[in-house]
Amino acid sequence: MTSSLTTGVFIVVVLLALMAAGMPIAFALGLTAFLAVVLFLDAAQLNFFGEFVFNSLNDFTLLVIPLFIFMGTVFGSSQASADLFQAGHMWLHRIRGGLAMSSVVACALFAALCGSSAATAAAIGRVAIPQMRGRGYSAGLSTGAVVAGGTLGILIPPSVTLILYGIATEQSIGQLFVGGVIPGAVITVMFCAWIFLATFLQRSSRYARPAGAAIRLPDGGQLAEQVLEAESFAWRERIAALLKVLPFVVLIVGVLASLYLGFATPSEAAAVGAFLALVLVVVIYRSLSWRRFSTMVLEATGESTMVMMIVAFSAVLGTVMSFLAIPQDLALAITEMEINRWWVMLAIMAFLLLLGLFLPPVSIILMVTPVLFPIITALQFDPIWFGVVMTVNMEMGLITPPVGLNLYVVKGIAPDIPLRDILVGSLPYVAILGVSIVLFSVFPDLVTWLPSALFESLGG
Repeated sequence: MTSSLTTGVFIVVVLLALMAAGMPIAFALGLTAFLAVVLFLDAAQLNFFGEFVFNSLNDFTLLVIPLFIFMGTVFGSSQASADLFQAGHMWLHRIRGGLAMSSVVACALFAALCGSSAATAAAIGRVAIPQMRGRGYSAGLSTGAVVAGGTLGILIPPSVTLILYGIATEQSIGQLFVGGVIPGAVITVMFCAWIFLATFLQRSSRYARPAGAAIRLPDGGQLAEQVLEAESFAWRERIAALLKVLPFVVLIVGVLASLYLGFATPSEAAAVGAFLALVLVVVIYRSLSWRRFSTMVLEATGESTMVMMIVAFSAVLGTVMSFLAIPQDLALAITEMEINRWWVMLAIMAFLLLLGLFLPPVSIILMVTPVLFPIITALQFDPIWFGVVMTVNMEMGLITPPVGLNLYVVKGIAPDIPLRDILVGSLPYVAILGVSIVLFSVFPDLVTWLPSALFESLGG
């Protein structure tokens, strides 16, 4: 056992060293797996390296990833993000901080259409940040709401990280999706509650600007600060705004329902969803040209290729580590220590948060799940619960430096705002996500009740 664990430490050190040297994650995974085969397995196993790579991708379920990515690209290239934001603003504008809340709510809805954190932050941020700054919101609050709201893209279904977790652990993707619904709604409400509190307590600080102040927007124009209470929308306008986004919401609910109710496999549901999303964009916005369609296909292909390469080589590394009995021995060693399982979970959460400071969620899921899953099952944690909580943990990594992908996405769409202001506005949401993990640990039914209830209603 000691030998296998020492080998595991060596493999992890080599992998981290390669990534620290700047090697792309997929290639670092592949080279580490190659070296592990050469150093610790029979040389004859090297002949099967190519077969390992092929087998890791020879899974029809993996087709769900590029299809959902394409569906997200379709929505991201349309005016759906602007419509979602406008609908949220019309319904929440009279609440203190309502415009920032609208950004979070729009992010939550767009996450259900997209499944990507970066795409959610970029799509909503382009529309919401100029609007918020033009109405007197500070740079920190404006960008923080979008940075944090964007993280919902990896939690609210369809989520690429939950798909990969389900494939890696052989858990039901449908149950994982449903398990993310209530936590996604709870975190959305917690984000909005913080915005209300921040705008109430910090009216004269960085979260508010003096009345009548003017803000120069990225396009060079100026908008005077407007008093939100002075804006008024008729009920007819509010309902019309909802009706415009309703087809997209109905689509995603239909896709998830067909998946969970067993009418379609994940790949079939994703294919239908991607096709109908394209049809809706064409019918509602009537702005799809051949050039725009080609751009969407190329964007989706590029992102899908990156994810699939990471999937392939991480699966190979996981297979090699399994041959070396590293995950099994680690799980056995931890269970034999006879310590409280929640201390182990605390250590796992801290480890995941540390990885999240440097690596994207997709990489973390595929790298550590083969090692952590035997530990989770040995300690009798619910796999669905752990998949959702693990995803919430990785949301924290998306808004913490030095990597903090969403920080740089928002910086890219709002280059006039200093990164320090974006970071200051985002850090409170890290604490909120941490509190939510504690909440879901104390009340695990917030995650497991809905999947269990639906599963039982379908006859087990």
